[in-house]
Amino acid sequence: MRSRCRNCSTPWNPWTTCRRSTPPPRSTSSVNSSAAIRFAPLLFVVLWSTGFIGAKYGLPHAEPLSFLLVRYLFVVSLMTLLALAMRAPWPRDARQWFHIGVSGLLVHAVYLGGVFVSISKGLPAGVASLVVGIQPLLTAVGAGWLLNEAVLARQWLGLVLGFVGVAMVVSGKIGSGFGLDALWPALAALAGITAGTLYQKRFCPSFDWRTGAVAQFLPTAVATAIVVGVSDNFRVEWAPDFIFALAWLVLVLSLGAISLLNMLIRRGTAVNLASLFYLVPPCTALIAWLLFDERLAGMALAGMALAVWGVYLARK
Repeated sequence: MRSRCRNCSTPWNPWTTCRRSTPPPRSTSSVNSSAAIRFAPLLFVVLWSTGFIGAKYGLPHAEPLSFLLVRYLFVVSLMTLLALAMRAPWPRDARQWFHIGVSGLLVHAVYLGGVFVSISKGLPAGVASLVVGIQPLLTAVGAGWLLNEAVLARQWLGLVLGFVGVAMVVSGKIGSGFGLDALWPALAALAGITAGTLYQKRFCPSFDWRTGAVAQFLPTAVATAIVVGVSDNFRVEWAPDFIFALAWLVLVLSLGAISLLNMLIRRGTAVNLASLFYLVPPCTALIAWLLFDERLAGMALAGMALAVWGVYLARK
């Protein structure tokens, strides 16, 4: 009697391989998807760090909130057309619209508005980075309280080291000569990005990136338009530098980086995501060194290494 394979009960053949003992090959799409997810945090940090390019070229030609309002209107228009063309699913009910809208107000209107206003009022970029750099520590506190996420001692150590590293990176750019009117918008930005991350993680972690962008940026545009209208301070000069900065912020930041941010909020813990923001000042300093020949001091280089180590411990 002819022997049979013990795994699949088919007649044994020395020239073939058992179908059950050989796992099916992974599809190319699944391999590409896993690779994209693996490198998403790094790509997010790089894209988010280029935001200063928009501020550098755009703010000389526009008031900060006017600049942001035009940016938000372009994002809403583009993403609405894209969502309709691709028949993307919209938020299912008023509750989801509300939660996504609130997260958008906190992350975009409060955070971005605060950073732009503080810098326009004379707050050095280093001080703004240092103030907003407290965000991972505040997020860790809020994650344990609001999300019931356990923060290990190793992660706390990583968060503290990351903040010290950020302080070392921006230490040469802090300077002085700014008042409280320049500092409080940065504090508001810190509260906005911290609260927005925690709020989205708890109430609306998952939504379509196309229609979700509309739901986030639409109320943000309305709120910004109200503030600009009340202040009667709309100013935009459509210079080539401004157009370049606007296109960069709309396409690279609002569509690219924000979509990655929403994906990272959905897939990871709040602490893991927040720790990535420690890498933004070092990455920004490297980009400024490459593109604008800005000086990199030894203290900044040591701070970069410390920030990377801190993020490694926080995300390990």
